[in-house]
Amino acid sequence: MTDPQLPLSEPPPAVAARGPTRPARQIGLFLLIAVVTTLVVTIVAGNSPAGPAGIERGKPVPAITGTTLDGNSFDLASLRGHPVLINFWGPSCDPCREEIPLLATLAARHAADGFAIVGVLAGDPVEPARQFAAQYGATWPTVIDPGAALKAAYHVVGRPQSFFVDRNGIYREFQIGQITESDFERKYATISGGG
Repeated sequence: MTDPQLPLSEPPPAVAARGPTRPARQIGLFLLIAVVTTLVVTIVAGNSPAGPAGIERGKPVPAITGTTLDGNSFDLASLRGHPVLINFWGPSCDPCREEIPLLATLAARHAADGFAIVGVLAGDPVEPARQFAAQYGATWPTVIDPGAALKAAYHVVGRPQSFFVDRNGIYREFQIGQITESDFERKYATISGGG
């Protein structure tokens, strides 16, 4: 029933006092989350001298040592003199599954430059990663990171995430998310000349 003394165009006082409706609050919350997420990504992935959460461009990258998927020992320092892409990945990551075949193509294309890729298995079991690497031609070493120490040292925020390292072991560029061929070539140019 409606009160005959209230105009029909205004909501009843009880409704007006409640404030925004549930859908309006949900939209507002969604917009707030979107703005905060955008700010965080901008800060983390921005073009500031610092890369993800403090890894500083123009400085040496953290050491990577460990055991690879094929059981061999690995030390990133052994690749000094080569342009290197460090790629944090895992077979359960859909963008990683799409990116690995492109990386295999790019590794072959730039082999004459001494280009090397180092994978870091982040957050997935070893056996599916071995199978995936074999199936998709990821012939480069992939270091197992069971305690996520490498992930923490590189401040990895998602997979895939890649770091471009010049011939002197200096961090030059990074990519959060799946890389495209054009992005790769642009960033590769910053590491292939010697830094």
